[in-house]
Parts: sequence; C-alpha cells; structure tokens
Amino acid sequence: MISTNKHLLTYLHHYPLVFLILFLHVLNFICHAEDHSTNLSKNKAWNHSVSAILIFGDSTADPGNNNYIQTPFKSNFPPYGRDFMDQIPTGRFTNGRLANDFVAKYIGVKENVPPYLDPTLGIEELMTGVSFASAGSGFDPLTPRISNVISLSKQLDYFKVYQSRLEAAIGKKRTKHLIKNALFFVSAGTNDFVVNYFTVPIRRKSYNLPTYMAFLLQQVQLFMQGLWDEGARRIGMAGLPPMGCLPIVITINAISRRGCIDFFSAVAREYNIMLLNELSAMQFRLANIGARIAYMDIYGPLADMTQGHKFGFAEVSSGCCGTGLLETAFLCNPTSFVCPDASKYVFFDSIHPTEKTYSIIFQSLQPTVDYILRD
Repeated sequence: MISTNKHLLTYLHHYPLVFLILFLHVLNFICHAEDHSTNLSKNKAWNHSVSAILIFGDSTADPGNNNYIQTPFKSNFPPYGRDFMDQIPTGRFTNGRLANDFVAKYIGVKENVPPYLDPTLGIEELMTGVSFASAGSGFDPLTPRISNVISLSKQLDYFKVYQSRLEAAIGKKRTKHLIKNALFFVSAGTNDFVVNYFTVPIRRKSYNLPTYMAFLLQQVQLFMQGLWDEGARRIGMAGLPPMGCLPIVITINAISRRGCIDFFSAVAREYNIMLLNELSAMQFRLANIGARIAYMDIYGPLADMTQGHKFGFAEVSSGCCGTGLLETAFLCNPTSFVCPDASKYVFFDSIHPTEKTYSIIFQSLQPTVDYILRD
C-alpha cells in the first residue's frame, strides 16, 4: 500500500497537468450527478404535492376534444401529429406536443394530457388530469358560437361533471383533496380578437377596443370565480401572443413585405397588462385563503422567436404546412405540402406553433409553474 502511494505521488509530481485534467473531469461528473439528483428530487417533490393537471381554453390547450363534436375546427388528421408518438394525429393543432403536455411531464403527473371527451379514459387517467379545452373557443360567449365549439362556460360544466365522476369512484373527500392540489392552466383569448372582434363585425358595433377588452376581463373574472367556487386554488392563466406575428394575420393585413404588424401586437400587449393587473388583484384578495394565481407570459418568448430571431428558427412568418400563409384546420390536410423539418419553423400552420416553439414557451414558464406550486 505504501509502495503504491509512493508511485502515485511520483506520477503526480511528473504529470501535474494530467492530474489537473483528471480532477476537473471528476468534479464535473460530481456536479452533473448532483444536478441530476436535484432535478429528480424536484420532480419527485412536485409529484407528491401535485395531484393532477386540469386544462381549459382554446386550440393552444386542446389535445382533441373537438374530435368528439360537430365542428370544422379539427386536426385529427395528417400532417398534424406527424412528430407525436407513433405519428398519431390526436387532435392537437401542431406537429407534436402542446405546452401543457410539457408541464404535465415536468410536474410528474403524466406524459401527455388527454381530452376529457375521450370515452375510453379510465378513472386512473381522469385522476391525474385532463383537458377540457376546445380549439376555436374564447372568453367572449360569441367566439365559440362562430366556430361551433365548446365555450368556457361549458368547459366549466364539464369540470363539474368530472368531479362527480371522481366522487363516484374515489369519494368526496379524496376528490376535494385532489382538486385542491391540482394545477389549473387556462389558455384563451386570441380567438376573441382574431376570429371574433377583427373578423366578425358584431362586437365592433357595440364595443371599441378598450371597452371590448374590459368586457373580456369581466368574462375572465366570471370564469375564474367559477373555477374558485369549484375548488381550484393553483391557477395559471396565459396571456395573448404577439397577434401581429401570426402568419394568417400577416397574410390578411400586410400591405407589402411580410413581417409582424404592430397594431395587432400592441392590442395584445395592452390586454396582457390589464390581465396581469386583474390576476394580481385576485391573488392579493385570495392569498390568505390559499390561492396561488399567476399570469403566464407567452408574448415575450414568442416575440423573441418571431422578431428577435432567437433559438435558431429559419422561418418565423409562415407555417410549415402548405404555403404557410392561410392554411389551418381542414385547409392543412393530408394533401398539403409540408416542410421537411418543423423544428426550423415557429409555426406549424398559419396560426399554431410547432412543438419546438411550445417547448421553448414551456421552458420560459417553468419559474411561474414553480411559483404556483410552491408551498
């Protein structure tokens, strides 16, 4: 043993650089192992403190509820879902996963969030969370009627039925505990402007932009109160994206060159400020009785992608499907041309982001998710 140590000291004396490199490699390995252990512990901790994920909203959160209703707003056919597991077009308006799928995996409740209307869902699947969202929906009651989709109020009704189903299976006490410890995620509002206010003249006859925003916030208040009354305590609500950067908005409104149209993005910024203030006021009022309500910024990361040209995207103003200028839903179909690599595009069709975009949005939202779930 003494001889071995002597030889080792002699070796280190003659080859100090080799020793330094070896030492740094070992240190790097230890640090990575600790980071990995910390991340596993973090996810494990979230898994213990979060019972389920429950989603409400529009196409940014709908994993396929529209498959089960009579509406043209569907995406349960190729090329949608081409990069999803087994290349299955589930009804998600993208090539792969949505942001809430990444959130579900991060908090440790499930890999992907299923649609509530799927008749094959068993009680175990229901217990860990579902999405009630419907592509084409919005806070304005008129918006879902335009597309014949599921309104936010109907989604809330489905949530009540969902609780009754859980109570029948696991009892009222366990159901109440599950709802209290669930993460609620709401993503809606874009259709209220893009599909409704700026396209159909009905609301513009009664509201200018400031009063329409105030009207939408009243609907947000009603919906949030409904969630609260049904036991929701941890709620994240997404704001609007830079609407002027949506390919379809650019196509319809651009005069010459393709590029983000600031008028529509400015509307989104103003609305987001009002929404942030409203959610902050709710959090202040309800904090002492267990609320954790937060605004989730999607405008910032999408603006960075479309205007700041960050994250290495090759195409930021048109979608991967078809011409990328107008196609969405049934116009983006099995006969459409599709780009070879969707990860180089911010948008998959003329409205909806690619899986890569949703992944980046999720990463930007992680601190907010952590805040909502923090004890």
